[in-house]
Amino acid sequence: MRISLNWIKRLVRISVPDTELVRRIGARLVEVEDVIDETHKYDRIYIVRVETAEKIPDTHLTKCLINVGDNEIPGVEYTDGLVQVMCGAPNVREGMLAVWIAPGAIVPASVHEDAPFIIGKRKMLGKYDSFGMLAGADELDLGEDHSGIVEIDPDLTVPNGSMPVRPGDKLADFFDLNDKILDIENKSLTHRPDTFGVIGFAREVAGILGERFEEPSPRSFSDDVSEECPLHIDVKDSDICPRYSAVVLKKHGEFGKKYLTLTDTLLAKSGMHPISRVVDATNYLMLETGQPLHAFDYDKFIAVAGTEQPEIVVRLARAGEKLLLLDDREIELTPDDIVICSGDTPVALAGAMGGKSTEIDDTTKNIIIESATFSLYHLRKTQMAHGIFSEAITRFTKGQPSYQTRDVALRCADMLGEGYRVAGVSDYYPTHPEEIVVTVTTHDVNSLLGTALTSEQMVNLLENVGFRVQTEETASEITGKASVKSTSEIAEKNTILRVKVPAWRTDIHIKEDITEEIGRLNGYDNITPVLPLHPTAEPSSEFELKREIRTLLSKFGANELLTYSFVSGRLLANAAQDPANSYQIVNSISPDLQYVRQSIIPSLLDKAYMNEKLPVEKMAIYEMNKVYQKSWGLNEENVPAERTHLGLVIAERKGTGTAYYKAKKYTDGLFQYLNIPVKYIPLQNDLPEASMLEGRRAAEIVSSATGEHIGVIGELKNSVKHSYKLGDYTAAAELDLAPLLTLRTNNSEIKLGQIKSSDETIETTATYAEVLAELQSKYPTATITPLSIYQPTDSSTKKITFHIETRK
Repeated sequence: MRISLNWIKRLVRISVPDTELVRRIGARLVEVEDVIDETHKYDRIYIVRVETAEKIPDTHLTKCLINVGDNEIPGVEYTDGLVQVMCGAPNVREGMLAVWIAPGAIVPASVHEDAPFIIGKRKMLGKYDSFGMLAGADELDLGEDHSGIVEIDPDLTVPNGSMPVRPGDKLADFFDLNDKILDIENKSLTHRPDTFGVIGFAREVAGILGERFEEPSPRSFSDDVSEECPLHIDVKDSDICPRYSAVVLKKHGEFGKKYLTLTDTLLAKSGMHPISRVVDATNYLMLETGQPLHAFDYDKFIAVAGTEQPEIVVRLARAGEKLLLLDDREIELTPDDIVICSGDTPVALAGAMGGKSTEIDDTTKNIIIESATFSLYHLRKTQMAHGIFSEAITRFTKGQPSYQTRDVALRCADMLGEGYRVAGVSDYYPTHPEEIVVTVTTHDVNSLLGTALTSEQMVNLLENVGFRVQTEETASEITGKASVKSTSEIAEKNTILRVKVPAWRTDIHIKEDITEEIGRLNGYDNITPVLPLHPTAEPSSEFELKREIRTLLSKFGANELLTYSFVSGRLLANAAQDPANSYQIVNSISPDLQYVRQSIIPSLLDKAYMNEKLPVEKMAIYEMNKVYQKSWGLNEENVPAERTHLGLVIAERKGTGTAYYKAKKYTDGLFQYLNIPVKYIPLQNDLPEASMLEGRRAAEIVSSATGEHIGVIGELKNSVKHSYKLGDYTAAAELDLAPLLTLRTNNSEIKLGQIKSSDETIETTATYAEVLAELQSKYPTATITPLSIYQPTDSSTKKITFHIETRK
């Protein structure tokens, strides 16, 4: 998001240097990724008057003599005080005010190119000298129009003043072009839709500078506007459209010439291009207020439904419906799309893009201005389904509040002013949001932040940005020190603050929100960091268990990963898991992350494949994280029950022995360390985390003492290995940490350094049982696990490999 610093300065008194302002914005509001300095972008560019314009026969060129005022430009030849410029634009004429790029100046559109274009003296048609150029909007980087040169209004006055324009004046002075543009990293403002308008952003700037923000006063319109063109609005579901305001504007008289305006330059500095007078007004107000608008051609709108008056219907799209958009794309609508209809015919994709059938064009006479709010959840799906990332839908998907829709629509009517009159206003607003009042005390704030702010300071910080605060002192006093040491003691009465939340702050609900707001506006960098006086919390038993598991598995050579809890349907299908047992994300951030995972193993298998491609010859990877299954139901808070699982995958490109026993080596070592006797029993097929395991080479792990389920272990099914493109030597295990917490022996004397493990291979003609019995007599306190048995078809001897773990 790009914001003009000059635009902010017209709304806020800035008392610090620009560098300090940018630092404070970064520290207290949002990261500023870049400051684009355009203070010299329009140097040596002037407003001039064309005194003569002589067409050159049989060419598209016109020889012009221009009045550049009193400016003496090096390298320019003057004829009776005028400068000769050759121009190929069809709209150049005698007497007009135009924009001249003087020799030696950089053409603004090329400023940020690797090789900026510096204009100079040219000879045209072999005999006409041309000094500099008369510029079009595209060359000035103020639009995309290349049909002619820019024309300046002769009645133009300098912004915030009465000085009229004269030939030779600098273009930048009259159009506020000596500016710096803040390039904002707006992802961190997702919860702050109010800051997606310059007014809201400027309000925050005032707050972090300690200034009271003066809200711009919108023009007051009477509620008894003539209903010459009454609007009928039918919103089928207020959940998808909480408010829909619309204004009909009738053409009244003729428009004057299209001159360059301050609106054009502000749009350009914000990364948008002027399109037409009506569309530019809607875009300007969206940038200023954060409220997107859309303009329909009134006559085309009623023609679609064949009615005499507009019938605006807002509903969900039906499967199979299609819509031709303004960008000439025809899309097939989904049942999640919200559509604006004329009668029953869709004419716009709500919040995203208008339709071709009601487009504003050169023939438009009468218009409908739409100003509404739509369900952000539906629009996020629309955005992803149709690949629309317009400025409007970006704001809607942040949850634009509905308080200003009517006012902004009427401001648009006011902006269009000459040439239009209001002929109808309608406002669908069935449910007004309740005013939010949050109660917090000065002690609450100071004890949480570690500050010593007075109630007056807190009130000022909040009221600077539009909150309204009532205070009430309590009978008792808070004396002594806050819960953390500060530079001074709190010795004022504890004050209750009743904070009325402004309509645009949809993110404020509880006292902690107010505390955060005070801390942010005052500056977290102004809080003196000190150690807390209260004792630190003891680590939870689960935290300690995870720490021990990490230490043990790392000692065994495994690597810990951290993967997304959200997975794709493809990942579930590859693991043979039922998507119906997974919770689906309503507003997923990506089409590949629409489910919450049931188990850890599929995510690890995906990463195992990525590592094998590098190639990594062998790996043991694990992760401990939350998992969710619908079959577990909801917890006491009525939210999905969650469990913490440990997932483990071992994979080798050229493994020896048996993958199952290689994985079992890890789990056996873990259970021995935790002193949890377990049994490996035949696998149950109804365990979701076991759906990917080969039943004949897999097992369920249960407690020897209680029979409680702990987890599963085994080699992968061939279909799963092929789905993940993994080799044959792959095995996995997944354990539930909850039973490990309850089953482990708390006073265990077994530590990592007290366990000795080794592998022993025996070549013999004896049976497996005979060899095992001999080893058990040799190592009476050891745990002995077979790893592999190999006997060639032409040999009477076999090789048996055992894993032996003994306690010191």
